[in-house]
Amino acid sequence: MPKHVYLFEEGNASMRDLLGGKGAGLAEMTRLGFAVPPGFTITTKVCNAYNKSGRFPPGMWKQVDAALSQVESKGGRRFGDPANPLLVSVRSGAKISMPGMMDTVLNIGLNDSTVEALAQMSNERFAWDTYRRLVSMYGRIVKEIDGRKFEATLDRHKEKSAARKDTDLGPGELKAVVADFKDLYRHEVGEEFPSDVKQQLRESVAAVFRSWNGKRAVDYRTFNKIPHTLGTAANTQMMVFGNMGPDSGTGVAFTRNQVTGAKELYGEYLPNAQGEDVVAGIRTPMKIAELRGSYPEIYADLSRVAERLENHFREAQDIEFTVERGKLWILQTRAAKPPARAAVRIALDMVRERLVTKQEALLRIKPDHVIQLLLPQFDEAAKAEARRAGLFLAKGLNASPGAAMGVVAFDPDEAERIGRDEAKPVILVRLETSPDDVHGILHSKGVLTARGGATSHAAVVTRGLGIPCVAGCEAIQVDYDAAEFRVGDKVVRRGEHLAIDGSTGEVFAGAIRTIAPDFEREAELQTLLGWADEERALQVWANADYPRDAARARKFGAQGIGLDRTEHMFMETDRLPIVQEMILAAPEYRKVKRQRGALASQFEAATSDRRRDLEGRLAELDSRLEDLSRRYLGSLDRIGQMQRDDFVGILREMAGLPVIIRLIDPPLHEFLPRYETLLVQVTKLRIARGDPEAFVRAATAEEDRALLAEARKVGGSDVARGIQALLPRKERLLEAVKLSREANPMLGLRGCRLGIMFPEITRMQVRAIFEAACRLQREGVDVRPEIMIPLVGLAEELRVEREALEAEAKSVMEREGVSVAYKFGTMIEIPRAALVADEIARHAEFFSFGTNDLTQTTMGYSRDDAEPKFLLDYIEEGILPNNPFQTIDRKGVGQLMRMCVQRGRKVRPNLEIGICGEHGGDPASIDLCHEIGLNYVSCSPFRVPVARLAAAHATLRRKMPASEDG
Repeated sequence: MPKHVYLFEEGNASMRDLLGGKGAGLAEMTRLGFAVPPGFTITTKVCNAYNKSGRFPPGMWKQVDAALSQVESKGGRRFGDPANPLLVSVRSGAKISMPGMMDTVLNIGLNDSTVEALAQMSNERFAWDTYRRLVSMYGRIVKEIDGRKFEATLDRHKEKSAARKDTDLGPGELKAVVADFKDLYRHEVGEEFPSDVKQQLRESVAAVFRSWNGKRAVDYRTFNKIPHTLGTAANTQMMVFGNMGPDSGTGVAFTRNQVTGAKELYGEYLPNAQGEDVVAGIRTPMKIAELRGSYPEIYADLSRVAERLENHFREAQDIEFTVERGKLWILQTRAAKPPARAAVRIALDMVRERLVTKQEALLRIKPDHVIQLLLPQFDEAAKAEARRAGLFLAKGLNASPGAAMGVVAFDPDEAERIGRDEAKPVILVRLETSPDDVHGILHSKGVLTARGGATSHAAVVTRGLGIPCVAGCEAIQVDYDAAEFRVGDKVVRRGEHLAIDGSTGEVFAGAIRTIAPDFEREAELQTLLGWADEERALQVWANADYPRDAARARKFGAQGIGLDRTEHMFMETDRLPIVQEMILAAPEYRKVKRQRGALASQFEAATSDRRRDLEGRLAELDSRLEDLSRRYLGSLDRIGQMQRDDFVGILREMAGLPVIIRLIDPPLHEFLPRYETLLVQVTKLRIARGDPEAFVRAATAEEDRALLAEARKVGGSDVARGIQALLPRKERLLEAVKLSREANPMLGLRGCRLGIMFPEITRMQVRAIFEAACRLQREGVDVRPEIMIPLVGLAEELRVEREALEAEAKSVMEREGVSVAYKFGTMIEIPRAALVADEIARHAEFFSFGTNDLTQTTMGYSRDDAEPKFLLDYIEEGILPNNPFQTIDRKGVGQLMRMCVQRGRKVRPNLEIGICGEHGGDPASIDLCHEIGLNYVSCSPFRVPVARLAAAHATLRRKMPASEDG
């Protein structure tokens, strides 16, 4: 028979897959001789079997009975014994820690008989307090009774007894509470609260296993990309009690400060309480540091345990403990999940303390930690202005650092809708959060609670997620019914804007100006990334379209520019009219030039009489061609001068490093107004031509005022003259847009096709690149331009374009008398290009994967249509594991990339291959890029530090076992 149940002493830390993180931790602590209440673990395999079939495996409960007998022997009590009862808890625990996401049931084993025995063994108040906790928790967790109904009943008894806190209720009142709780249970469930303790245990284990598939657990795993197939273990453990009086209590302690990362005990302790009280945040606990003065012996014991656990696991620990009548019991230890700044400091300190190696420290820092450190922060000057303006509201506990702004939501369902479905920033405001609020927290920019401490549910969850949180802000009075909170005479209502600073605990009405963090002052992060650079094989380049972007990228550690999109330079306000003039003239220029060429051939072959007839037509075409040349080639010359200056700036910033410049890629109509917009404008201008004054009077809508302003600008403030001059231009634009409209522009006249059909455009760009490079080379600047020809699917396309453009480059260098080192290559963004990479590599010195378009063309998805219409549903329903536009589809797109690399390098072994676009900054995609042998990844400047760490992770994971999440 398979082994389904393990006593704590039978397991160890390496059995996380089977025992879960909590069970493995309890087993390891038991093995090491810590004061751990005895117990056993029902495995994750049982959970998966139960959730699949709805039944426990045959023989499992016999193993439970045998294990329970061992626990009874160790504890000196018997489960269900009316004279000397053993009480147990059942707690969840998956391989990967999911704090607060699954269920726990405490105090199992109480009934009307055993409660009397418990009272005689300890005291009456404690016994009935414990019983009321069991009935409410069992009702909530096992039978899914709304917990607010139990809370309302308890509040009525507190009000009747004039009790401010739960601990003010005496044994008589608590007996009455239990009676009312059992009445509520009977009413809601339709049966009596079970007195059979074995039934309590069975149903509690089943509920814990079911909680693996509860909404909050599923949402958390989806958000954190944790596999849904792991399952949770169920840990059954002898109860020790923190609610036995003033010499008892419960707490959570961290071996390092979870805000600063300093090496000191950090956490909270709540006297005369059980663990749920601390996490729920219902009562305000004392700081762990206060134990030193109030309970010095407990503090000393806890300090010794903390140091020993941290040294053993070589990682900062999150410890749950209970003190029962002065004795310290350890209920759990797991790897702490500090926020970014604390995590980095802890990693560096542990290397200095020789607890871990640099490589281990690197694997403990997640890419998300780097992102969090580089998020915008509140400008202190703006906060001071807000204070002067009376916008400061209150200050609470700085539970999870960071700046957050958004609209206020009091309901987690609404927060999820606003944050996920409407993609708007939202701040979730609650009295205190519970596990049922997790779906709202996941989609909030920040969380504010009126109650709770540094180890409350809100604080622990938000720190793990990297979401700013201000907890225990007792000055705010939250009113769910009115959907508002008050601070004195100030009111903040649902939908109004709020700003919270999780680093300081401050809360402001409205919005606060933010500033980018100073990367150069992040000394600890710089040290860590320096270690990452020593490990990684992949280079990290950046996407930059302007010199300022290149400077920022270099500051963040970029080793080159992997994508400079030249068309972005066309979009600037002062350039767009020139670009549009070029586009308007281009088709006509090409048409007339072709006609003139054909007529010239006829002229050469014609008789003298026929020639006289053709001369007039040639002269007419020459005149038209001269006019079109002035407009088309003249516009190109002006654009070329502007582009040359752009290239001078970006090449200068990246001196000594490669710069890949992509030639124009999008179709020309993207530089023109929308057809529908132009049609409306032309219609209005035609009407206005007859009555300009009426047009002026009627121009109240924003778009009409903009059109009027354009007419005034063209006409020198004379509206009538402006309309007369503007209308023909708008009509020409409308005709050009009409002629260039395509059924599927993404697969139409763009990229290298545009360069082949309108060679003057790409020749102008290459001329500008090499004029800029020659100028800088002459100044002594080391320039390394690489020209990328986009959207190649045929080797012949690349050959034709490269020959024409390389001739232009050589012509410029010859004219300037300067030699520049350069490369020509292409973007791989069509499946055919990957399939015939060996042919294309004969004409390319580098490949760069354009994985956004490669994903679209491989999967048959239009991103603009797929994401809003079905893609996110596919992910939620498990049809897709993740968004292929965020993380590369390994099986499809990844296979094409692997094939492309292999075939390209077979022809050209030293072929430089990289990736640009969003995937270049995604850690999972970076791992694939390392695996298939790319030279570099290129991403936005702000993602460069993230990519540096992720590239190191890709190397280290293949050198050493992956770090487990505790």
